[in-house]
Amino acid sequence: MPDPNEILRRVFGYDRFRGAQAEIIGHVIDGGDALVLMPTGGGKSLCYQIPALCRPGIGIVVSPLIALMQDQVSALRQLGVRAAALNSSQSYGQQLETERQMRAGAVDLVYVAPERLMTDAFLTQLERCQLALFAIDEAHCVSQWGHDFRPEYLQLAALHTRFPEIPRIALTATADSPTRREIIEKLKLENGRRFVAGFDRPNIRYRVAAKAGSARNQLLSFLKAEHPGDAGIVYRLSRNKVDETAAWLRDQGIDALPYHAGLDKTVRSENQARFLNEDGVVMVATIAFGMGIDKPDVRFVAHLDLPKSIEAYYQETGRAGRDGLPADAWMVYGMQDVARLRQMVEDGDAPEAKKRLEHRKLDSLLGYCETTRCRRQVLLEYFGDAGLPCGNCDTCLEPVESFDGTLAAQKALSCVYRTGQRFGAGHLIDVLTGSDSERVRNLGHDKLTTFAIGREYGKDEWRSIFRQLVAAGLLRVDIEGHGGLALTESCRAVLRGEKAISLRRDAGRKKAASRSTRRPETGIDPADEELFKALRAERLVIARENGVPPYVIFHDTTLLEMARRKPLDETQLALLSGIGKAKLERYGAAFLEVIRRFY
Repeated sequence: MPDPNEILRRVFGYDRFRGAQAEIIGHVIDGGDALVLMPTGGGKSLCYQIPALCRPGIGIVVSPLIALMQDQVSALRQLGVRAAALNSSQSYGQQLETERQMRAGAVDLVYVAPERLMTDAFLTQLERCQLALFAIDEAHCVSQWGHDFRPEYLQLAALHTRFPEIPRIALTATADSPTRREIIEKLKLENGRRFVAGFDRPNIRYRVAAKAGSARNQLLSFLKAEHPGDAGIVYRLSRNKVDETAAWLRDQGIDALPYHAGLDKTVRSENQARFLNEDGVVMVATIAFGMGIDKPDVRFVAHLDLPKSIEAYYQETGRAGRDGLPADAWMVYGMQDVARLRQMVEDGDAPEAKKRLEHRKLDSLLGYCETTRCRRQVLLEYFGDAGLPCGNCDTCLEPVESFDGTLAAQKALSCVYRTGQRFGAGHLIDVLTGSDSERVRNLGHDKLTTFAIGREYGKDEWRSIFRQLVAAGLLRVDIEGHGGLALTESCRAVLRGEKAISLRRDAGRKKAASRSTRRPETGIDPADEELFKALRAERLVIARENGVPPYVIFHDTTLLEMARRKPLDETQLALLSGIGKAKLERYGAAFLEVIRRFY
């Protein structure tokens, strides 16, 4: 059996395994089942690719999306690995040829969707092949509470019954404790080992702020100040918002494209291809975009609407900085976002148990948004992980002051009650601050006991207080009532003085999400920047000639190492991380020529 370390060096171009990779790979090579949780960019794919190359037979990889299959197969073929996919985008003849190669043992890895894999015809085909392993990628799809539930994933437990001697490895970057338990139960992995490699993505800077005026303008300021010309993803909740935001960004000079399920299939494919194959494209998308996108140089992920849960947020932000270089997870939100998501849960057809779970997950996300602690710590604790304050999130870089907000909360809640629980925050703030507005006078709200009792705070401070009270579940936003605020049962203890409330002072933080900061450094000497740009230009030419995304040729991290170390022959080039034998033979001379032009 081949040595995993030798394959790591010769095929993938790396000197050593990271973290638990070696232990996982050894366990699967020995025939053991495993559940692997590893952060995006942590090297999950190697945990099944290398065992598939070491064990005799074919590695069958269960993959949820055609785009993900195509990306993985293209990357593996560039490495000289015999990889193939079976999906509906191929002709019947292509599919027959792949199946013939499987029976002949002429292919090492085959990517297939669960819908095809679990058909009787395909399972019968597999019985005629020598199998190395089954890898179940994006395994959180198994969970009914998962981010992208796929019913066909639930059938995968039958693999163990039909092929009991073949090891199975389930992999995901996103699963809290209940989801992990469900993956193990549904896939019958109770006897397999569990490898939890941690959830921290230290290269990502997490930043959250309140929507202040125009969220689009906040986004534009962020992009122009910190990510001009960078590739990134902007998430919106609805298709209309995607289209509007993409068009508006283009009007502002940003190369932005829309992506959602309502677009024509050809347009979606063309937009995705541009995002993958070109530098500096910004994709504005619903959550329909993301899974299966392996582009490593996404420098930011921005949310202009709240995601549905911390799991969704973690998965979506995890698409930034897969290459390990600095990246941003940037989000703004407001009370209407909270109300809209709660209404979506209530209007859904899910059973009450699932609705309660989704409400709790939303509550956890709101707690993350409103925290005064290190944001990374809160995120990791949700997944049962731990860490010290990171020093690289907004609450670490600009510590947030908190105060005893019990009296302020009582004033706000009383004002909501006295005005009839049907007005939005703007009018309530006018009442609390004693505004002499015509509307306040016409409604007689200047005669209320709560009129002008909140003058110790400015309007921006009151907006923050109301938003925090909504996040804490003491107030709810009535969408059908045009955004009016109403009391919840939870507020009684606060109004009676039985429960204290700690609030965050937002006055110095409200501009955090649009504040200009220094762009992340690439880590190379400024004198080498031109060489790095020339290497990227050469990579783009080669990628277009081969019909693959640039990162399939080499990641930016490999090009940065070339620019720093400046190898002048193939022996020196082969020592760099990410350059295996096949890529050295195919592309080594072209990149060495670029370096020699500079030195």
